[in-house]
Amino acid sequence: MTKMVQDRTGSSQPIYDLTFRPDGTQIIAAAGHEVLVYDSMSGELIQALKAHKDTVYCVDYAPDGKRFVSGGADKQVIIWSPKLEGVLKFSHNDPIQAVACNPASSMVVSCSTSDFGLWSPEQKSVSKYKVSSRILAVSWTSDGQCFALGMFNGNVSIRNKNGDEKVRIERGTSPIWSLAFCPSADRDYEVLAVADWSQKLSFFQANGRQIGKDRNLNYDPCCVSFFPSGEYVVMGGSDRKATLWTSEGIRLGVVCERENWVWCCKVKPQQNYVAVGCHDGTIAVFQILFNTVHGLYHDRYAYRENMTDVVIQHLSTEQRARIKCRDFVKKIAVYKDRLAVQLPDRVIIYEVFHDDATDMHYRIKEKLQKKLDCNLLVVTSQHIILCLEKKLQMYNFLGEKEREWTLDALIRYIKVIGGPPGREGLQIGLKNGQILQIFIDNPFPIPFIKQSTSIRCLDLSMGRTKLAIVDEHNTCLVYSTKTKELLYQEPNANSVAWNSEMEDMLCFSGNGVLNIKANNFAPHQQKMQGFVVGFKGSKVFCLHSYSMSTIDVPHSTSLERYIEKKDYVQGYRVACLGVSESDWKRLAMEALENMQLEVARKSFTRIRDLQYIDLIGQIERTKSDGTAVQDIWMGEIMAYSGRYHEAARLFKRGGNPQKAIEMYTELNMWEYATQIAEETNTNREEILKRKAQMQQDQNNLLAAATTYIEVGDYIQAINILGPNGWLDKLIEVVRRLNKAETKSLSRCVHFFRKHNHHAYAAETLVKMGDIGHLLNLHIELQHWDEAFRLAETHPEFNEQIYLPYANWLAANGRYIEAQLNYRKAGRAAEAVLVLEKLTRNAIVEKQFDDVAYYYWMLAMETLEQIPANVEYNELGFKQRQDVVAFYRYQELADVYYAYYFVQRYIDEPFTSHLPESILCMAKFILHFFNKNPVLPRGLSRVYVLYAITKISQSLGTFKFARYAYEKMQALRVPEPWADAIDVGTLIIRAKPFVDNEEHLPSCFQCSSVNPYFNLKGDFCINCMEPMIHSHYSYCNLPLVQFLFDPDISEKEALELIESEKPYDSYARSEDGNTLTEILLKESGDEDYSSRLAGGAGLNPVYMPTRLNRTALMKLDRHSVFIRKWGKASIRNEYYRMARSETRVVMCAVCQRFFLSDEWCYQVLQKGTCPFCRSPMEME
Repeated sequence: MTKMVQDRTGSSQPIYDLTFRPDGTQIIAAAGHEVLVYDSMSGELIQALKAHKDTVYCVDYAPDGKRFVSGGADKQVIIWSPKLEGVLKFSHNDPIQAVACNPASSMVVSCSTSDFGLWSPEQKSVSKYKVSSRILAVSWTSDGQCFALGMFNGNVSIRNKNGDEKVRIERGTSPIWSLAFCPSADRDYEVLAVADWSQKLSFFQANGRQIGKDRNLNYDPCCVSFFPSGEYVVMGGSDRKATLWTSEGIRLGVVCERENWVWCCKVKPQQNYVAVGCHDGTIAVFQILFNTVHGLYHDRYAYRENMTDVVIQHLSTEQRARIKCRDFVKKIAVYKDRLAVQLPDRVIIYEVFHDDATDMHYRIKEKLQKKLDCNLLVVTSQHIILCLEKKLQMYNFLGEKEREWTLDALIRYIKVIGGPPGREGLQIGLKNGQILQIFIDNPFPIPFIKQSTSIRCLDLSMGRTKLAIVDEHNTCLVYSTKTKELLYQEPNANSVAWNSEMEDMLCFSGNGVLNIKANNFAPHQQKMQGFVVGFKGSKVFCLHSYSMSTIDVPHSTSLERYIEKKDYVQGYRVACLGVSESDWKRLAMEALENMQLEVARKSFTRIRDLQYIDLIGQIERTKSDGTAVQDIWMGEIMAYSGRYHEAARLFKRGGNPQKAIEMYTELNMWEYATQIAEETNTNREEILKRKAQMQQDQNNLLAAATTYIEVGDYIQAINILGPNGWLDKLIEVVRRLNKAETKSLSRCVHFFRKHNHHAYAAETLVKMGDIGHLLNLHIELQHWDEAFRLAETHPEFNEQIYLPYANWLAANGRYIEAQLNYRKAGRAAEAVLVLEKLTRNAIVEKQFDDVAYYYWMLAMETLEQIPANVEYNELGFKQRQDVVAFYRYQELADVYYAYYFVQRYIDEPFTSHLPESILCMAKFILHFFNKNPVLPRGLSRVYVLYAITKISQSLGTFKFARYAYEKMQALRVPEPWADAIDVGTLIIRAKPFVDNEEHLPSCFQCSSVNPYFNLKGDFCINCMEPMIHSHYSYCNLPLVQFLFDPDISEKEALELIESEKPYDSYARSEDGNTLTEILLKESGDEDYSSRLAGGAGLNPVYMPTRLNRTALMKLDRHSVFIRKWGKASIRNEYYRMARSETRVVMCAVCQRFFLSDEWCYQVLQKGTCPFCRSPMEME
C-alpha cells in the first residue's frame, strides 16, 4: 500500500511521524496541519483530523488502545479518543517535538524544545520540567517505569516516571534524532536503541551501560523502531531507505527504497508489516517475509534462527548446537560431518570436531571469501555445489571453481546420495521431468529416468534399488533403479522419504496425512501436518511452517501383515525399526510355535526375556542329542510362560520330579519345593543350602548375599557385598545390625571408605556413635560442608576443624578466607602472616589498591588482638605494640590507596579522577613523605613529584610546581622523563612565585587561608587544625575535630548531641557569628580561642576544641561523626560539620569520610565502599 499526502495546492506534505492502532487496523499519520487516519489494510483515508493550527510533528497511540496523542508546531498537545474525537488539549511554551504513551499506564509524556510534560487522567494539571537542550525523541521502557529523552546536544537523559533524571548518556555533540526501548518484556534487562547524527547506531541498558560497539550507518538516521517481539529493528533516514537490523545491531538488508528522506517507520503490532513515511508525503506499507532456510542430512538438521544464527539439531538425540554467524544467513547445507553456511559475502565451511556420530561440536574448516549467488546450495566432503536456474557450479573449499554443468531444464531438486570423498553422487530432478545422476568427478550428467511431469522431490532407498519421486500432480511414483520399471504409485503426496534403515519401507505426506508403506502392502495412515523430510527407523522428521518436529511412528501394522504372511524374517526387520514390547512378544511366540528358533531367540533377546532364551537353548540341545521328551519340553514351555503348577505336573509325568524342585527353587517358591521334597524325602534345610550353593555356583553373588541376610548370617553377606562394591545393599545390612555389633559395623565402614562412599560411611559411624572418627573422615576427604554441619550439632569439635580448613584454603590460593579461619582457630600469627604475604606480593605486582586493602585488613586483624575493655595505661608491652601497629597500618593503607591513583595517572592514559583530585592525592602523599624520610616499599617520591609538576602548571599552583621541580633535581628520574622535567624547570621560572588563590585551602575551624602546600604538615598554619580529606577526591572536607569537657561522660555527650534542636541551630546569630564562633563562645575554651585569634605560636601542640554542655546541645546530631573502634585503649574521635551545605558520608566499616556525591557514585557503580570494599547499599 502506498499513499501520497498533498495539501489543497497540490504540494506534498512531509510525513514526520506515524503510528499503528494497537489492533493494527488503522494508521495514524502526522501530515502538514492534519492528523490523518487510514485503514491499514485498504489504505483508504478514514478521516482527517484538523484540530492543529500548524505542522503536526508527532503522534503516538496508547498500547491499551484507549487514546492516541498528537503534537506539533502550534505548541499544542491533543488527546484523541479511538472514535477520533478530541478529548483534551494542553499546551507548552514551544513547539512539540515528540510524544509517547506509557505502555503500562495512562501516562503521556510530551516534549518541546525547552521542556517536557507528564500528563495522566488522574492529575488535574500537566507537570512540566525544564531541560537544557531541545528534545528530539522520547521512548518508554517496556514496564513503563522510565523513559528516555534524545537531546539536540547529543545527550540521552533517562528519567523515572516522576521526571527525575536517573542516568545521563553523553554521546558527543551530534543530535539524538531517534531512540526506542525494546518493547519485549521477556529480556533480562531493558535495551535502548539510540540513533544520532554522528551516523551511528548504539544499544544501551537502562543503567547507561553500552551493549557492544557503535554501528556505523553512513547516513543520518531519522527513525528507529523495534518489532513487537524485540528481535528486529527497522531504521530510516537520509539514505532514503528503510533498513532491517537485528536487535544485536547486525544489518540484515533493505526493506524498501524511497524517493526522499524517510522520516518515520513503524512496525505493525503482531505482524511483519512496516509502515514508512517520507519527506515527499508518501506513506507506504511493506510486508517482510522470513523464509525458512535449512538443510537436512539423515538426522542432522540445520536451520536459520534470528536471521543470523545457525542451529544444528540432532533429531534423534534432541541435542542442539548454535553457531552465531553475526551476519545474514542466506543458505545452509548439511552433509555427513560438513556444514556449509552462505553469508552475503562469503561461504563458511564447518566440520564436526569429533568422529562421534552424535557429536554436535562444529569448528570452522574453511572460509570462501566470495560473493556467490544461487537458488540451492549443497555441500560434499570436499566441495560445495551451487544451483542457479539450469546451471550447477562446483567449488572446492579454497574457493576455486572446478567444474560447471549446464542442464536442459530448470533444476527443481538436488540431493547428495553419497560416495567416496571427492567423488560423491548427486540425484537431480528437473522441471521437464528428467532425473539425472551426476558424479562430481565426471563432467557428464547421466540420464536416469524420464517422465512427463515435473519433479517436486525425490529420494533413493537405503540399498539404492528403488527411487521414489513426487511430481507436480502430487503423485508418488516408485521406480526400480535397475530395470527403470514403475513398481507402484500412490496419490495425494507432497513429499516422500525412504526409511534409512529398511530397504522396502517409505513414507509420504499429503493432505494432512502421513502414509507408511512397507513392501506392496497398503499404506498405514495417521494425521500429520507439514512435509516429510526424513525417515529413520521409527522416527519421521516433519517440517511444519518454520519448525522441524520428530514423530515416533510404531510399525505394529506392518509387522502384523508380515506375521499374517508368516514372513518372520522380514517381520523381525520391521520390528527392529520400532514396535511395542507386546508386538515383540507376539512375534517371538509365533516364531517359537512355528519352530523359527533363530527369529524367536533374537526377538526374545530384544525384550530381554532370558527365560525364553534359555528355553530355546535347551530345546536346541535336546534336539541335537536326541533326548527330547515331549512332556519335559512342554513342561519347560509351561514354566517359562508362567504356568508353573501345570509345568510341575508335566515334569512328574515325564519322570523327572527333581526338575520341578529346581523350578520352584529358582522361582523362590519354597513351599511348593518343600512339598515335593517331602514327597521325595529331601530335607528342607538341604534345599536352602542348595539354594545358596546354587546362587554362588551361578556367580549370582548378590542373590546369595540376599539369602544370607534373610537367614541372619550378616558376616557372610558383608564379605560378599563389600568386595563387590554393592554398597546400597551393604547399607541395608548396616541398618539391620545392632549398634553393639561393632565388628560388623567397622567392617562395613572399611568397605565404604575403600569404595569412596562418604555418605554411607558417615551413616555407619553415626550409628556407632563415633563422632570423632566421623569428623576426621570429613576432614580427610575435604568434605568441609558436612564437617561444619556436624560441628553445629557437636560444638566441642569446632576447634578441630578450623585449622585444617584454613590450611586447605591457603593451599588452594583462597588466602582471605584462610586468614578468617586461622583467626577462628586461634592462630592469629598465621592469619597475620597470610595478610603480610598478600601485601608483599601486591607490592611486587604494583597492585597498590590491593596493598591498601590488605593493610586495612592487617589493621583490623591487629585490632582484634587488643583487649576491648582495658585502658591504654593498663596494656602490656605486646598489646601497646599492637595499638601502634594498628595506627601504622591505617596510615599505610591511606597512603597506598592514594598512591594507587597517582601511579595510574602517570602510567595509564586515562583516569576517572579530575586533575584537582590527583593533585590533592599527591599533596597528601608528599606530606607523608616529609613526615617519614624512609619510604615504604613500592612507593616512589619521583612519581609523586612528577605528577605534581604535570598538573600544577595547568591549575596555576606555580609555587607548588616550583617546589616539586626543586626536589626532583636531587633525585634520579627515569630517562624518558628527563627532557620534560628539564623543560618544565625552565618554564616554571617564568611563572609567578605564588599559587592561584582560588586553589588555596581555607581552614574550616579558623577560616584562615593556608598555603597550597604546608611544609610543616597537613594542618592549618594558624590553629594547627588537621585537614580532613575525602577518600575519593582527597579534597578538604568541612570537618572539625572536637572533644568535650572531662566532667562529661561519653554517654551524656551523646545524649546532648541527640537532643532536639531549634530549626535554626545552624543559622548565624544576630551579630553575624558563625557556628564555630558560637560554639567557641559557648564552650569557653580560651586556649583554643586565642589560637584562632593569634595563631599557633603560643601553643605549638594541637588540641581539639573542648565543648561544654551548652555547646554540645547546639550541635545537630546529623552533623556529628564519631569514629569508634570498640576498644577502650583507642579513644573515640568526634568530628562536626563546619558547613551545613556540604554533605559528607562516613563508611560504617572503615570509618573513612567521603563527599556524599562521590560516595553515592561509587556505591552505585560497585556496590561497595571504595576504600575497604565492604558491601554497601544506598539508603
